[in-house]
Amino acid sequence: MTRDELILRTRQLVAEGDRLQQNPSLGALQVWLQLSDELLSAAWGTMDRYHLSWLMVGKSRSIVRGRAMEPAEEAEYVREVADQKTAALRMSLAAVERNRMPFVGETDP
Repeated sequence: MTRDELILRTRQLVAEGDRLQQNPSLGALQVWLQLSDELLSAAWGTMDRYHLSWLMVGKSRSIVRGRAMEPAEEAEYVREVADQKTAALRMSLAAVERNRMPFVGETDP
């Protein structure tokens, strides 16, 4: 993956995260989380290299346990997780664009 591809794909995922916050969908969130995890892993390495706060993404402060979420609870959950992961994606984008950090496999940023 080139730097330009990483930037483009990250921007696309940020835009999708913003859209999820406006129009929450649990199914869409699950797909988006998988895609964003794959991109971050490809760009920066396995989860053991991630900052601790990135590992907490997707851990809602108000997880409903033992029953199905009500529609309003599900929407709030999607918004909260999408907000957290979008922030992590924005940090990744800043690392590549502004800070010119090399990502996995890149030798000359």
